[in-house]
Amino acid sequence: MKLTKNVFTTEIDGWDTYCKIFHSISVWEPLVNFILEKENLPVSEIENLTPGSNAVFKSGNYVVKIFAPKEFGFYGDAEDKTEKFSLNFAQSRGVPVSKLVAHGEVKDKYDFFYMILEYINGTELWQVSEKLSDNEKFDIARRLREITDLMNIPCEDFNGIDIIHDEDRHKRWANYPERFRNERLEYIKSRDFGEKVFIHGDLCDDNIIIDNKGEVYIIDFADAVLAPICYEHAHIACYTFNFDKSYLRGYFGDYKADELADICFNGMLIHAYGGDILTEMNTVKLSEEISLSDLRKILYDKIK
Repeated sequence: MKLTKNVFTTEIDGWDTYCKIFHSISVWEPLVNFILEKENLPVSEIENLTPGSNAVFKSGNYVVKIFAPKEFGFYGDAEDKTEKFSLNFAQSRGVPVSKLVAHGEVKDKYDFFYMILEYINGTELWQVSEKLSDNEKFDIARRLREITDLMNIPCEDFNGIDIIHDEDRHKRWANYPERFRNERLEYIKSRDFGEKVFIHGDLCDDNIIIDNKGEVYIIDFADAVLAPICYEHAHIACYTFNFDKSYLRGYFGDYKADELADICFNGMLIHAYGGDILTEMNTVKLSEEISLSDLRKILYDKIK
């Protein structure tokens, strides 16, 4: 839909500018309201939701998600396509997700893809995790495993991403020593990680919602991809659970430390956020001497 007058008035000249404004209600409110009116949905007071990398706001009983504009090399149109496919796929598998109400594109000052979803009235896992008992953590993790088992099956190639050979996906390892980067690339390009299945890709504690009945919902499929199952499991163990044993037992059962270490090792090495996760969670302290065998031992020690 082409507008005769710009609803969105803020200048964006790249990623740094966008990161400063994508969570701002005052910047996005006119566009959010326009989209709701365009879709014949009621306009309500806008509230912030936990920001990821797109503009996401709550308005009444709806979530309005506006993807980063494609003019600056962002992947808004690709993320929109990925998320629409993923929501439909997950629903078809019986996964508890937010219902997609509407989606489309607005050609304004920039080209914006958007989607509107039903709001899930619940709490993000990170907000309650510290208050949970070990048994409650176990039960949530067990339910999450039931959900991922429903999703992690083969399906059509819905976005064409090659997790091993896509050069952009290696950039998050840029801060690691050159020797480690070369060793990692040689390892992942020579190894068979197993069958590729549908992967959510970012099941962090922001994207896991617990409703007032204790049901577990998952949101935000923008990072979904076809990948070996270790991609999903490693992210959950290392990042979402941060090696918490109650969560790990609920999700992996009576695991063996060496087997889970292998899952985390392989999954982190091929994950789009793997390099960042390992440093952000203080799992790895970077040094010129670090090697793949060092990383494997660090993960084993964390799990054991």
